[in-house]
Amino acid sequence: MNPADAVDSDMEDADLLRRELQSRQRQEERKEALWEVLEQKRAMPDSGLLGYLSGLLDDDIERMRSLWNELHQDVRRELVQTLQEMAEADFAMDFSAIFRIALRDEDAETRATAIRSLDEIEDVRLVRDFVELLEHDPTSLVRSAAAGALANFVLLGELQKIRPGPFNAAVVALFERHTDPSESFEVQQIAIESMAYTGTHNVPDLIEQAYRHTDDRMRKSALLAMGRSADPRWSAIIQRELHNPNPDMRLEATRACGELQLRAAVKEVSELTEDVDARIRRVALWSLGQIGGKLARKTLQRYIDADDETMRTIAEDALQELEFFYGNLSTFFGPPADYEQEDAWPVPSLSDRDLDDEAPNEDAAYEGDEDEADDPGWA
Repeated sequence: MNPADAVDSDMEDADLLRRELQSRQRQEERKEALWEVLEQKRAMPDSGLLGYLSGLLDDDIERMRSLWNELHQDVRRELVQTLQEMAEADFAMDFSAIFRIALRDEDAETRATAIRSLDEIEDVRLVRDFVELLEHDPTSLVRSAAAGALANFVLLGELQKIRPGPFNAAVVALFERHTDPSESFEVQQIAIESMAYTGTHNVPDLIEQAYRHTDDRMRKSALLAMGRSADPRWSAIIQRELHNPNPDMRLEATRACGELQLRAAVKEVSELTEDVDARIRRVALWSLGQIGGKLARKTLQRYIDADDETMRTIAEDALQELEFFYGNLSTFFGPPADYEQEDAWPVPSLSDRDLDDEAPNEDAAYEGDEDEADDPGWA
């Protein structure tokens, strides 16, 4: 490199460094502007500043915790709701620290929103919080949210991805709420839906009892639970309910067909893509992508050019899933001999999986649960 080129390179490096320092300074200024609005004005910050609440570290978490109850209820409620919407729109955003603080908010709506915002986080320490809220919160709104959030941990426990202690704590709490006659009907519904991922604790019998209930709302929850159960024992009931005149029942039956990959129902599910209820038409497309087979593929291809943009998008996504799980993978592995058969390339359901293959030893099965390992009560 000649001296002139070296000088130019040094100048470029210096310019890049200067711009980076300026960017960092602007970010710090905007971050302080956010805290100024919260701490001094006790007001809702501009949405453009809220991203700086993502991924808070310990000092800022304590800063928010000490400030929280000083904010007006309307501000706290709006803040949690807005952060939930931002997190749903951008998975890189992490406002979980604030949602955890809001679990103890005095406002029930804020507590419920915080629970729903945390219901996909796989931190097993949340089981205690959700169980406590399910058992003791005075409002059914919050208890319902807590019951729904525990579903994730029932599934993780069934897959042996968390230890038996928190798994059993979640299922037992849900069992007690579902079977408590003094509990609100909605909480009872959501409890059976959330328990459905496991066959322990007499859950299949509870699902059958829920299906026999005189109220269609509980029967609808039973159908949802059947789909989540990954248990083929419910196939005949689900297929029969595809013809129920109640659209809510048809909707859950259609969804359950997809969750169980119910090949016997593929013709009926294909017909439901023309149901009078738009919700059912959309779920039917999704289910066809899960079920697979020639008829499912042909039906989805028919909707690729649909005038309805939503139907077109769902059909495209479902067809991609169908091709991934059931499609011609000869590019990678050579042509499968039985590809043309209707039952070729089945997707294994939860009940078909050999969990021992996934977790050859306890350390592998519960990797990442170091925090709970120290607590014998959750062993």
